[in-house]
Amino acid sequence: MTELQLYVFDCLYLVLTTAVAVLTRAPSRRIVGALAGATACGPAGLGIVVFAESAGWWHFAITWKPYFLALMWIGVILWASVFLLTWRIARRFGDRGLAVLLVAIAVLGPFRDSWFLRRFPEWGYYAPGIAPMLAISGAYVLLGIIGHGTMRLVAGPAAADALARWPWKRA
Repeated sequence: MTELQLYVFDCLYLVLTTAVAVLTRAPSRRIVGALAGATACGPAGLGIVVFAESAGWWHFAITWKPYFLALMWIGVILWASVFLLTWRIARRFGDRGLAVLLVAIAVLGPFRDSWFLRRFPEWGYYAPGIAPMLAISGAYVLLGIIGHGTMRLVAGPAAADALARWPWKRA
């Protein structure tokens, strides 16, 4: 992945997170919680990448310079839109809804990631076999638990939070 691609993805994630924050009518406490959840995923995700690379399950073309890693972490922080959506799922469907979402992510995640690496082979590759796919599934589940759990610690449980009005509607 190049520096320019990271800038583009960071901008796209910023727009997406802003749009999701508006559409989900998230108050500032929930937005801060989502950002905190995504921030917690950065070091965990990097640890997963390092562990899986040392196990030989995959290789990513990452420049291990602090500036490049900081750009990657900013992109991860801007994934806060994911945790704003998990909060809404938890609000509507409870813990069962989150469990179904985690199972869906565990199943679909390896297909999504494999598609990306086929589309952009210069980003890296996965080793053959089932172990890399199981590692991807486990990584998605672990990051979902860490991110949503951190968001819950900061913003409180979803069921206890009232939905806000649309910004353009008066009380």
